[in-house]
Amino acid sequence: MARLDQTPKTVSIVDLSHDGRGVARWPEGHAHAGKTVFVAGALPGETVSVQQTARSRHFDEAKTLEVIAASPDRVTPRCPHFGTCGGCVLQHLAEDRQIAYKQQVLLDNLQRIGHVAPATVLPPLRGDSWGYRRKGRFSVRRVEKKDKTLVGFREQDPRFVADIAECHVVVPQLGFKVAELGALVDGLDARRDIPQIEFIAGDARTALVFRHLQPLSDADKARLEAFGAEHGFAIFLQPGGIDSVQPLSGEAPQLTFRMPQWDVELLFRPLDFIQVNAKLNEAMIARALDLLDVRPGERVLDLFCGLGNFTLPLARASGDGAVVGVEGDAGLVQRARANAERNGLGNLQFFAADLAQDLAGQPWLKAGFDKLLLDPARSGAIEVLKQLPLKGLKRIVYVSCHPGSLARDAGWLVNEAGWTLREAGVMDMFPHTAHVESIAVFDPPKKG
Repeated sequence: MARLDQTPKTVSIVDLSHDGRGVARWPEGHAHAGKTVFVAGALPGETVSVQQTARSRHFDEAKTLEVIAASPDRVTPRCPHFGTCGGCVLQHLAEDRQIAYKQQVLLDNLQRIGHVAPATVLPPLRGDSWGYRRKGRFSVRRVEKKDKTLVGFREQDPRFVADIAECHVVVPQLGFKVAELGALVDGLDARRDIPQIEFIAGDARTALVFRHLQPLSDADKARLEAFGAEHGFAIFLQPGGIDSVQPLSGEAPQLTFRMPQWDVELLFRPLDFIQVNAKLNEAMIARALDLLDVRPGERVLDLFCGLGNFTLPLARASGDGAVVGVEGDAGLVQRARANAERNGLGNLQFFAADLAQDLAGQPWLKAGFDKLLLDPARSGAIEVLKQLPLKGLKRIVYVSCHPGSLARDAGWLVNEAGWTLREAGVMDMFPHTAHVESIAVFDPPKKG
């Protein structure tokens, strides 16, 4: 393949891609005039000077060198690492335009993939836009040429780890200590044997989980313990798989977060899934419960329930009704049951089941329900939807972390099963990123 022509070129940006890059076409006079090019760091309506970074059969890729004519929606990125770190690709776009862009991504996916449109578009749901990220993973890489160990998120080129000193979207107690974390790892004997550090923040404690490929020396353990004590972090070690996670020393501290609106507190482990944005999570639950409109005595099914993020508030709100939560991870189910007991909730049950497989024989499947809430992973929920006895359900509320799979599932519900997509809208769970979180409400086929 011929080498890339990296001579700067001037292009006009006409759109924003699903991953937050500007969309342009090579101008006349270019060897590939008319070919689509995705431009990192560019916004619709802008004229920019670009340098090509990659080529494929159907499109090219480029980065912005200079903004010649800026969009009125462009703002100065807050983070000094913007443009290198791949964590927040939309920091240069005004926040109200970020959420408008995500809303349009959702609607476009519903139309293009599902061939459906909501009767009503819900107003976007927003929470904290900075210092919100309470769960994530830092990559670690020793770079011998620089004689430095890098700790951070992946660069926009995912082959590399961004050399960052701070992160403005991670919870402040950690986000402004990334440089100290990097210096800690760089000073370890095992700095070449630590590929990642997971973090998760509860209300009172923030946990750091150090994955290590070789046993740690006593000196390294002492350094980690001192760092945790100095900065208030609970330190965990992970020598193998998920089940190998253990506290560095002593008894594991309790990690919890409260949701006062429903008077519930969830206990979790360091590698458990929790929603990354605490304030948005509570607003999302409130909206889901409002849209589901659970009435006294109704039975509600919560699929992909995890630790009980929706299940426990549902149980609290349902009064004398009953709630059933189903989750594929048996460990999460165990902890969800413990959380129900911890909060004195006796009107709910939890079951473990792989919701992408054959569910025949599952005791909960034919129990009969009035309402359905589901919050699947990126792959969506088409397999379980096709197996559910949908007849008799009065409403479905679908929370999604991927607009494409939601659109596919919505298309099946509407075009094949006869349901109506009443409402849909986005929720800004990950501000400054291209990630689209959304919620949709379906009503059953009309009788007769």
